[in-house]
Amino acid sequence: MGLIQREIEKIGIPTISVSIVRRFTEEAGAPRAVFLKWPMGHPLGEPGRKDVQTTVLKSAFNALETIKEPGTIIDLPYRWKRYEDLKR
Repeated sequence: MGLIQREIEKIGIPTISVSIVRRFTEEAGAPRAVFLKWPMGHPLGEPGRKDVQTTVLKSAFNALETIKEPGTIIDLPYRWKRYEDLKR
């Protein structure tokens, strides 16, 4: 995604990536991204959890406005509920 982001940004459109594999985001050189330590295939959260998905999107849009330095990745503080339940 970072490669596509860079091309879009060249024409003046700011972009943000929602990443669940930090290493790939770093290697691709995404202009700006938010990172969540969540399972593959679920970058916005659990299916049917509109509240969580909305929160992640709002955080990503906020980061789009606040990140000033290219290559910045913000770690979002949200935890995967099902994973936390399994650890108990």
